[in-house]
Amino acid sequence: MHDERRRIEERVERVHNQRIKPAIYAASVPFDVAAWQAPGEPVPFTEAAAAPYAPFTMDTPWGPPWGTTWFRMSGRVPENWAGKRVEAVIDLGFVGDWPGNQAEALVHLTDGTPLKAVNPLNQYVPIADPAVGGEEIHYLVEAASNPDILAGGFARPTPLGDVLTAGDKPLYTFRRADVAVLDEDVWHLDLDLQVLRELMAELGEHDPRRHEILHALDRAMDALDLDDVSGSAAAVRAVLGPVLSRPAHASAHVVSGVGHAHIDSAWLWPIRETKRKTARTFSNVTSLADEYEEFVFACSQAQQYEWVRDNYPRVWARIQESVKKGQWAPVGGMWVEADGNLPGGEAMARQLVHGKRFFIEHFGVETKGVWLPDSFGYTAAYPQLAKLAGNEWFLTQKISWNQTNKFPHHTFWWEGIDGTRVFTHFPPVDTYNACFSGEEMARAVRNYQEKGSATRSLAPFGWGDGGGGPTREIMERARRLKDLEGSAKVVVEHPDAFFEAAREEYPDAPVWVGELYLELHRATYTTQARTKQGNRRSEHLLREAELWATTAALHAPDWSYPYERLDRLWKTVLLHQFHDILPGSSIAWVHREAEAEYARVAAELEELTAEAVAALGGGGPRVFNTSPYPRAEVIRTPEGGTAYVEVPAGASAPLTGGSAPAAVTAGENVLDNGLVRVEVAEDGTLSSVRDLRADREVLADPGNLLRLHTDLPNYWDAWDIDKHYRNRYTDLLEADSVTVVENDPLLGAIRVERTFGTGSRITQTITLRAGSPRVDFETEIDWHETEKILKAAFPVDIRAAHSSAEIQFGHIQRPTHTNTTWEAARFEVSGHRWVHIDEPGYGVAVINDSTYGHDVTRTVRDDGGTTTTVRLSLVRAPRVPDPEADQGRHRFTYSLLPGASIEDAVAEGYALNLPLRVADSAGAPEPVVSVDGDGVTVEAVKLADDASGDVVVRLYESRGGRAQGVLRTGFALAGARVTDLLERPLEDAERDADGGVRVVLRPFQILTLRLERAGVS
Repeated sequence: MHDERRRIEERVERVHNQRIKPAIYAASVPFDVAAWQAPGEPVPFTEAAAAPYAPFTMDTPWGPPWGTTWFRMSGRVPENWAGKRVEAVIDLGFVGDWPGNQAEALVHLTDGTPLKAVNPLNQYVPIADPAVGGEEIHYLVEAASNPDILAGGFARPTPLGDVLTAGDKPLYTFRRADVAVLDEDVWHLDLDLQVLRELMAELGEHDPRRHEILHALDRAMDALDLDDVSGSAAAVRAVLGPVLSRPAHASAHVVSGVGHAHIDSAWLWPIRETKRKTARTFSNVTSLADEYEEFVFACSQAQQYEWVRDNYPRVWARIQESVKKGQWAPVGGMWVEADGNLPGGEAMARQLVHGKRFFIEHFGVETKGVWLPDSFGYTAAYPQLAKLAGNEWFLTQKISWNQTNKFPHHTFWWEGIDGTRVFTHFPPVDTYNACFSGEEMARAVRNYQEKGSATRSLAPFGWGDGGGGPTREIMERARRLKDLEGSAKVVVEHPDAFFEAAREEYPDAPVWVGELYLELHRATYTTQARTKQGNRRSEHLLREAELWATTAALHAPDWSYPYERLDRLWKTVLLHQFHDILPGSSIAWVHREAEAEYARVAAELEELTAEAVAALGGGGPRVFNTSPYPRAEVIRTPEGGTAYVEVPAGASAPLTGGSAPAAVTAGENVLDNGLVRVEVAEDGTLSSVRDLRADREVLADPGNLLRLHTDLPNYWDAWDIDKHYRNRYTDLLEADSVTVVENDPLLGAIRVERTFGTGSRITQTITLRAGSPRVDFETEIDWHETEKILKAAFPVDIRAAHSSAEIQFGHIQRPTHTNTTWEAARFEVSGHRWVHIDEPGYGVAVINDSTYGHDVTRTVRDDGGTTTTVRLSLVRAPRVPDPEADQGRHRFTYSLLPGASIEDAVAEGYALNLPLRVADSAGAPEPVVSVDGDGVTVEAVKLADDASGDVVVRLYESRGGRAQGVLRTGFALAGARVTDLLERPLEDAERDADGGVRVVLRPFQILTLRLERAGVS
């Protein structure tokens, strides 16, 4: 029996591949082709249309890396093809089995109308159905010769990742450009055979259905005339009809298919190429919608829609029409599919605000869900942010990539740090590029964790990253799988429809509390440190610009709030939070441009803030505090001296100084300010940090220990740090010099210089200021290592059961033990401005201005004491996809804060990231808003986006407990409302007897207030 089955399978395979597939196109004639290589960057259609073209023949190499070649194609439908379905078939020389990340092209009519793209798995362009014969065809084809960056795998360095290093050798060989007849009977037979063969392969050895299909296929081969495949195809399909029409079991799993084309906004190609990828894919999608009335395509990332709107207006018009017909579903409601951990709280809110607003404005659609299939883990702040933006559901697939633990649910309620829950789904098909293969359908059923409680899952289908999106072949598979015995049922529908049905079916789904930690890609918290620093600095500069622009708008009659500039700058920062830019997993070109863009953003925001402060009028030097906490600290004056200043939160004060605290002493490698005493050893580490207030030693072992680890992950260089990195390392214990460089009564500093490795150098200035227990490590690195990671360790004499790390609008606690595989898998984790550890009565914080990755470990010493070590990941040196990642100079600061509570960590995190600003200004008589109440933290102050003049304030509870207070304004308040993130009123805010706004918050609650100014209409 086994031999007979194998005989039939081999017979079917050979006939299918060698006879049926080649007969899909029954006849063809070649186009006449000419070519023009565009110099440099892509050019507009009008320029290409007027360019000089030279004759071009098939099997000719074309396309230097990152080049654009325009092909002029002319052809004619033969008269005897009348009544047939005629298409253009174009093969640019596609390579490999990845439909994206290589050559692709957009086909235009000669008047500039984009028709459709050609991609490896989508090579046709419709001409006529039916043809009348004699039609003239004239195309201009814009072909991109993008290199396959990962042709050698995820661990092979290549210079192809930047146009500056890629060279000019042609990458592709043009294989085919034909006018051809599609034999629809043969095409459908091919699809029938694909679906049945794949289904049969997934059925069990003893399943009668498997044998039924096998023998039907055998009979079908008997019905096929090998000398006339076209003429006998209908008869063969008739033989297969009964097995294709047998209905699925009533209890069969239901897969809700939604068209998808995951397009990374930058990754293995630059942003400029993504703009073209979107136009190509969206042309394909709108074309497919005309062929299949049941087709629904879900597309996120408002930024990509804007690119198409601005650069391809005809494609944009087709998208708008598809949305009206219900075949195109804007989803996600974010500006881009951002990284799920690294963007700051306000930035994550603005991702949702700008995305949702775009879809409402241009399509009249309010998206209902967060669509993030591919980000590298998800902050526990997401459920609350999603709900505050008006979302009802959350979708991702990436957690299926976990290395160690299989996530226990596919459909569940996800609870965030404040208690908000959002209905969440992970597609058990384990891909966001499904094609409805038999293996995928079987996997979706086999994987589904909710068996017995629920019956449905979602499957995004289509080829991503420039692969062209969904295809007609996938749609035909969906039609055959709609109701087929032995398979899950497939229904193509809007994701909102799936989530509504899933929630109705399973309202008591299980609950997952806390972050969705991806047990993979942990190095994305550290790789490309300059990109991450650019993001962090941009977020804080935006906060500054908005606060002082609002202050100027209230107090400077001639000042106009810069709505357009702030909107544009925010969108630039939001774009670069995309989940392959900010995490550092893109090619060199992307990060080179990102660094330049961040520099431009910083320069413009500095200029904008300076203009706003100057608009308040002259009046001598003042100190401006953007932080939500009052500050009393030592600053450097514009003249190069030092001053001790006291400045209220969100306000300014004269640069006259406050009452000077106890002086700092610096000498003999010791810094002492009466609060802490820091001793620096000859090797440059901290031999002691003594908290003089608590009379206790903070360190259990040498502090600020710099450790250089070998860092070669198993697969994905830029993405991963694997646990074995800990096993091989070098401690940097040789200092070139340890020198006292400042001994001012207000500030003392010791400089440590080191050289190490292959020509790398570190200069650290350890600074202690009067009146503050915070010890700063101002760090400059000239980094030239390869496949290494540098960490800074602070082993603290604290028995901490957990660590706390700041996330968006709050913090998350993680155990310091590794009792289970879930804790053990968190050997590298993310945090924002601070990490805090404590035992009852005492805590320590490690604060940073641009670092995200860290680890916290606990050891028991021989004396029975416990050491909890916090280590910051400072810089890496992966080689793929950017061979020069992180090479060169870095400047950043991190700090040790002894005796710190959570509230101290929050305040000092803001202080380090929002340096006090000195400017010649009259300042404002009062801050725009002030808050009386512990734990109530103001995150943003701005004018309302609708230009009404209302002031919008976003605040949150930052300690993890209940909080209440009163918000008061520096202007006459006419009314106050609680709003959602989009500044839409939800309810009136409660006022107190003095006219202030009462604020009552649950732990980590976010509150947005819209404040109406008296006399402003």
